[in-house]
Parts: sequence; C-alpha cells; structure tokens
Amino acid sequence: MQENRSYLPSADRVGVLVASVLLSFALTRIVQSPSFTVTLELPGFYFAVPLTLGTFMTLLAAALAAAGMDWLTRFHPSLGTKTNIEHLMLPTITTFVIGAPLSLLPNGTSWWVGFAFGTALLVIVFLSEYITIDPSAPSYALARAGLTALSYSLFMILTTFLRFSGARMIVMVPAIFIFAALISLRILHLDGTDRWDFPWAMGLGIICAQIGAGLHYWPLSPIQFGLALTGPLYALTMLSASLAENIPLRRAVVGPAIVLSLAWFSVIFL
Repeated sequence: MQENRSYLPSADRVGVLVASVLLSFALTRIVQSPSFTVTLELPGFYFAVPLTLGTFMTLLAAALAAAGMDWLTRFHPSLGTKTNIEHLMLPTITTFVIGAPLSLLPNGTSWWVGFAFGTALLVIVFLSEYITIDPSAPSYALARAGLTALSYSLFMILTTFLRFSGARMIVMVPAIFIFAALISLRILHLDGTDRWDFPWAMGLGIICAQIGAGLHYWPLSPIQFGLALTGPLYALTMLSASLAENIPLRRAVVGPAIVLSLAWFSVIFL
C-alpha cells in the first residue's frame, strides 16, 4: 500500500525519530560530566536543584520528540491545514517521563529494562498519535484507548518517580499540577471534536496538586503515592467526559466513585 493511502506512518521515519530520542538517553551513560547545583537562599528558606548532563539530555530528548512528531504528522494525508499541536503533547510528555527515571537507574540490567520499556512506550505513542489524526481510521478506537491508558500510566510513573527521588514540595506540587492538567487536557480532547476543556484541565491539575501536597508528608511508598494521585485524575477525567456527553450527574458520578474507591483501597492494602 502506498504511504499516502496508509493510516500508518512510514516505518523509516518512525525508526529515525525513535532512534534520535533514544540516542539522547544513551549518551548520558557514555559521556561523563560533573554536576552542579543551582541554589536559592533567602531568610528562612534554602532551595537547591542539582543539574547534571542527564537533566539537559532529557530536555533535549523531549524537544526532539516534539519536533520529530511535528515532522511525522505533516506527512499525514488527512492533516491538511489543521493544526497538529494536540499530537505533540503526549510524545513530549512521554519522553520527559521516560528520561527522568532513567537518569536515576544504576547501570546494569535495571537500566536496560527501563530503556527497553521506554522504547516500547515511544513507539506506541508515535503510532497512536499519528493514527488519531484521522477519526475514520480503522484502528482509531484502539489508538484512542491506547493513548488514554498511556496517559494515566505516564502520570503514575511521574508521581511515583517524584516520590522515589525525594522531591521537595516546592518542586513536586507544580510538577503534579502541570502534568495532570496537560494529560487530562489531551485525554478530554480525544473525544474526536475540536473542543479544548481548559477549565476542567486546570481544575483537575489544581485538585491533584492539592492532594499531592496533602500526601507529601504521609508515610507512603512511591507506588502508594502514585496510585493515590492517579485514582483522582482518572475518576475526575471520567466524570468530565461523562458530563460533556450530557449524562445525568447522578449516573455520571457512579463510575468515577467506583474507580476512586478502588484506587484508594488499593493504597491502603498495598
């Protein structure tokens, strides 16, 4: 089948894009460089952020993913004059979330397992975002479901990483707000319309950030912390989507309430 009749991107282009991003991650293990710390000291307040080569390479990889996805989607026959900004969000977030934990993993089997897992996530997100450009594509529903599941998984990985790395509240709360808002915004936009639910996304980001701040000093493991935040994000995003479809409120809250209860019960018994 010719490329301009296909719902899938060119395998060569996807391969080049994935290889470019992965090379950025691999270079952090090959090139050794000293780290330095940016500090801010005020009366009664001291804040320090360590910066390493991995920090800059993760940002570079995220920028490469955004630029590469832009390049990839412009070859889609159904894009036309439409903007492709919505299809750049998850690849960028995915790359950043993959790079952050990889920078903490020690050399050896664990790092290679994380590297392989990250490769699979990148391929899935690039292919799925390309497919969702055309809602009439045969695999559109599958791609949409894949992106939704991937989005929640990324938020779970990110919040678990923040807890594991011992991030201070001043770093953790803004990070949770930004990523929760962006992820919920993309999920809600996957309904096939051009509607952007900025109020819901901002509200979900604020709620998740407040929950994260409240749980910051609780004796929770990283998995418990991530699950305690992913549950509300999942439930509230589901509620927003149901209300957008004009489902009565009493029916719309049933599913989110069940999801939230299961998530928090899992936190208690983990």
